[in-house]
Amino acid sequence: MFHIDLNCDLGESFGVYKIGNDEEILNYVTSANIACGFHAGDPATMRQTVLLALEKGVSIGAHPGLSDLIGFGRRNLPITPREAYEIVVYQIGALNAFVKAEGGVMKHVKPHGALYNMAAVNRELSEAIARAVYKVDPELVLFGLAGSELVKAGKKVGLQTANEVFADRTYQSDGTLTPRSRENALVTDDRKAVAQVVRMIKEGKVLSEQGADVEIQADTVCIHGDGPHALNFARHIREEFMKEGITVQSYS
Repeated sequence: MFHIDLNCDLGESFGVYKIGNDEEILNYVTSANIACGFHAGDPATMRQTVLLALEKGVSIGAHPGLSDLIGFGRRNLPITPREAYEIVVYQIGALNAFVKAEGGVMKHVKPHGALYNMAAVNRELSEAIARAVYKVDPELVLFGLAGSELVKAGKKVGLQTANEVFADRTYQSDGTLTPRSRENALVTDDRKAVAQVVRMIKEGKVLSEQGADVEIQADTVCIHGDGPHALNFARHIREEFMKEGITVQSYS
């Protein structure tokens, strides 16, 4: 029997701007990464998403990003390790206040967008982020790109880590994600996306854009909640996991 956590980035609306279908997606995932107000989210959205996750029994995590609302946190911005430490501590603290106020317990942290991708290959940045998480709460699980510098840094500082893989993204031969700026960055065919992630779970391999298999560990699978077909894909992937004998359960 194979086990996998299914996570989704949520709470990414802001003010009057609504992104995603958080309430429905939460019926299919086991971990929610909730935006903390820098790349998306606001106090009302954060609280509402926390309440929904608690109601549906979904594990709650902080989703800290770069201070870039206009770019949705997906643009690489020059940031020092010290700044990374400070913004991660700040954002974890903000979301954790809402979680505690509503009687819940935060379980994990997953950086967002450009911060996540930069940390995947930058040792100093990843160590600053891991240290920030550990200093806030050493019991938190750090989610990072499978095999990345972020996962290594989490282990080094003493955190439990989760190797994350992506259902709807293509991979490079070094195990990194294909940049979103490239046309082939996203897997738009649901059948291909499911087949890719099932293989990662069962065989520990993913086919890179260069045509070579890459060894990969899958502890948690990310599905994006802001896509036009996100809800249908969430239903589909749960159904296919059941057929493949893959049990979906929270990692943290």
